[in-house]
Amino acid sequence: GDVYEGLYDGPHATPPTSDDGAIFLGISNITKDGHIDLSDIKYINENDLPKWTKRVTPKGGDIVFSYEATLNLYAIIPDDFWGCLGRRMALIRPDETKAHGKYLYYYFFSEEWRSTVSSHIITGATVDRIPIAKFPKFIISLPPMEKQHKIANILSNYDDLIVNNKKQIKLLEEAAQRLYKEWFVDLRFPGYEDVKVVDGVPEGWTEDTIDSKIDLLSGYAFKSAEFNGEGTYKIVTIKNVKGGQFDGDNVSRMVDIPKKMPEHCKLSDGDILLSLTGNVGRVCIVHGDNYLLNQRVAKIKSDNPTYAYCLFRSKDMFDKMNNLANGAAQQNLSPIRTGKIKVVFPTDKLISAFEGIVSPMIQEITLLNKTVLLLSQARDRLLPKLMNGEIEV
Repeated sequence: GDVYEGLYDGPHATPPTSDDGAIFLGISNITKDGHIDLSDIKYINENDLPKWTKRVTPKGGDIVFSYEATLNLYAIIPDDFWGCLGRRMALIRPDETKAHGKYLYYYFFSEEWRSTVSSHIITGATVDRIPIAKFPKFIISLPPMEKQHKIANILSNYDDLIVNNKKQIKLLEEAAQRLYKEWFVDLRFPGYEDVKVVDGVPEGWTEDTIDSKIDLLSGYAFKSAEFNGEGTYKIVTIKNVKGGQFDGDNVSRMVDIPKKMPEHCKLSDGDILLSLTGNVGRVCIVHGDNYLLNQRVAKIKSDNPTYAYCLFRSKDMFDKMNNLANGAAQQNLSPIRTGKIKVVFPTDKLISAFEGIVSPMIQEITLLNKTVLLLSQARDRLLPKLMNGEIEV
């Protein structure tokens, strides 16, 4: 409480959602490595925003954090943020004359701070939380201001590279999807002027089921009793499949691969995954080693993987899959029934041309994602050594 201008928590209710407007920043929008992820956003109507920012309007430089349910999530609000805090979220506004805001942010990832938080956790019937009322009394250790700036600058260099790589990933993803829409939705493919279109279908294009060209391979039903936190192999479940983004961190592990597991459940760079339960129809590309595919996630396999990826990422396919999904408690998508969805396939020549242009983009996305992972790991190794003085600055 001695080093910030204010501490504010978010609303204790959830506003009506909107198709657009201001961002309702929830726990799901904060990554474990300390960034704001806006790939899956809930919006609130612009006219409702004053009601939900009565406590505080987040501004650039504020440190937002979770205080209930999933703890120890921290991020810095960007300068162009427009929205409000979600439930179970709070923020502090650092006093830069007493503590460097970025250093404070990095300090929240230190073992010393995590130990402090752990000692104050209140275990509830459904979720754990830290008491916001006592938060100002939590003890922190601060080096001289000059040293705070030096440490923050070193660690910021890694985060700046991570952010730049993620921006490139976003641009490449948008370029791939834009070209897919232009060619195969808007029908502005190369040479379209000379192709006859009958009932909205260009000559030479064919309507067929997805499984005529694309295989959906189901994951394996691993036994949770075999999970081991020290294992090399990482189990990919539906929570790791986000819209266009693979989350390889939040995984269970196991020491040995079950003998009955199909070979296709061994995942490699570039493999395309599809979520089958809950938030169905999410698609992402794998990057990293030693991942195994769990049930309720499918691998999309095709001779034209880039076309297949963009097809399944398209809004039309997403809508078709969600319409097909069923289940009283939660949505469920059957790989077999999904394979029977009918689509209009372009000519093989046109698909091949699309692969030639977009495949390098997808490969670059995979490479950039691996670079982000390596940068994050390097930063995480460096952070405790800077904080405890093992590395002098």
